[in-house]
Amino acid sequence: MREGVIKFAERDGVYVIKLEGDVRLTLCLSFDEFIDKMFSAPDFCSVVFDLTDAEAIDSTTLGLMAKIAIVGERYLREPPLVVTNAVSITRCLLTMGFKDIFCLVDKTSIDSGDFQALVAKDGSEKHIQDKVIEAHKVLMSLNVENKNTFQELINSLS
Repeated sequence: MREGVIKFAERDGVYVIKLEGDVRLTLCLSFDEFIDKMFSAPDFCSVVFDLTDAEAIDSTTLGLMAKIAIVGERYLREPPLVVTNAVSITRCLLTMGFKDIFCLVDKTSIDSGDFQALVAKDGSEKHIQDKVIEAHKVLMSLNVENKNTFQELINSLS
């Protein structure tokens, strides 16, 4: 699998976030910082996730995506759009309960111009652990299955 990359582009308050390759925990600090900056942008109004080049997405990244839908709800004109064409990723999103907070669309990738890649940030083990816990608590809030799946992880990290 290719190493994971998270890219973004923005135009008129619409953010396109493109996940490529095997997106893992190593990008969680950068992604979370990006989310905070996006929320504070004065014209922020919409989010589109392009997952068409993603090979795998870990649960921490999924939790941060869910954070955008849940916390960003007060800024957004409509639920975030997720574009995906991989059966395994779509199945994972459905299992996690994403159909309740996102609009899922099966399409090819979207061309939104120039993307900038997020750079993985170094952080203390405690800081990364806190982000992992936060992301999984967001996932746990979506449904009982997620709560049962991730409770042991949260207990072991807390």
